[in-house]
Amino acid sequence: MVHLYVDKPNCIILAISPANQDIATSDAIKLARDVDPTGERTFGVLTKLDLMDKGTDALDVLEGRAYRLQHPWVGIVNRSQADINKNVDMILARRKEQEFFESSPEYAHLASRMGSEYLAKLLSQQLEAVIRARIPSITSLINKTIDDLESEMDHLGRPIGSDAGAQLYLILELCRAFDKIFKEHLDGGRSGGDRIYGVFNNQLPAALLKLPFDRYLSLQNVKRVVSQADGYQPHLIAPEQGYRRLIESGLNYFRGPAEASVDAVHNVLKELVRKSIGETEELRRFPTLQRELAAACYHSLERFREDGRKTTVRLVDMEATYLTVEFFRKLPQEVDRAGTENPPSPSSDRYTDTHFRRIASNVSSYIGMVSDTLKNTIPKAVVHCQVREAKRSLLNYFYTQLGVKDATQLSLLLDEDPTLMDRRQQCFKRLELYKSARDEIDAVSWSR
Repeated sequence: MVHLYVDKPNCIILAISPANQDIATSDAIKLARDVDPTGERTFGVLTKLDLMDKGTDALDVLEGRAYRLQHPWVGIVNRSQADINKNVDMILARRKEQEFFESSPEYAHLASRMGSEYLAKLLSQQLEAVIRARIPSITSLINKTIDDLESEMDHLGRPIGSDAGAQLYLILELCRAFDKIFKEHLDGGRSGGDRIYGVFNNQLPAALLKLPFDRYLSLQNVKRVVSQADGYQPHLIAPEQGYRRLIESGLNYFRGPAEASVDAVHNVLKELVRKSIGETEELRRFPTLQRELAAACYHSLERFREDGRKTTVRLVDMEATYLTVEFFRKLPQEVDRAGTENPPSPSSDRYTDTHFRRIASNVSSYIGMVSDTLKNTIPKAVVHCQVREAKRSLLNYFYTQLGVKDATQLSLLLDEDPTLMDRRQQCFKRLELYKSARDEIDAVSWSR
């Protein structure tokens, strides 16, 4: 057990040996020599000087001739059993000890360097010297430990204030951290926002190409729609009502891709919310707040989706409500230029398959023009109604809810795992302890 302690390099060793025994056989000296061969931290203490046989003394030891140590030997005289029985106090015992050395012919010349008081002073000086020598390394170790504990506290999260103001401030700080990460996903600082571009550049064009216009503008369907539009009286010059009905009904097919684009971007935004919450380190310690924040964000995204759906569908309806007349005014000229030297008159093939194929071709060209327009305007509407609003006001609904919560409800939002709270408390206590130790060492350093 003793060896376990004296083996430590910062331990000061008191090698205590009785003066009435041979110093060469001292167990204390032997142990000290084993763990401190240089003698830098070993102090020799000789006791029972008052019990030596008459005519003998311990000068050879005290003066370092019998066994030399790096530090001087110190002789002491403790209370005898008789003194203990008489309840002689330590002050009187120290005075009697000093009188013994001063009155002894053998030790009088060493009296100033003998006794328990001198030993205490010597050890204090040595301890102070050791501490001063170790201060830089101790300070470095303490500072490193403080940095480690600070990092751990940052990871665990700082203690939460008990008042509602401090709790509200913390929640708002956490929301700002989440919002920053969410915007980084959208603006390209993190992955995820590129998926929205993929909706516009890949999914929307592919969906437009898959629309069943070949079947819709088949010869049989065109005949049916034109005939139904004319009613009981056939058209005289051009089947305008048939054109309008074919175009208006055909443009309704664009509603599907428009709404699908809105839904696809909505799903991307929801995924980015979930991902951003998971990536916000500060939020991880508050599972209840994570759930409340996610629910509020999803509520806002639903509202943005409704706005996006209404706007994109309105774009489609606008195209069907008012047709571009100039497009159709150019059609006869284009037909004439494309025909032979003697093109057929407008009425010669009016009820033939060629006439209905020309109608289908003209309607297809118009629908293609509208498709190219919507391919550009639908993404703009989606970004305006959903992406832009998500960047600007994603948390507004959550802030509105937060404003009506009382202190108890705020406290529930910041509910934590008890194990995590205990771990933080222990870490906080250790951190305060090390900071206090650093301040004490700094005070000693400045006083040198």
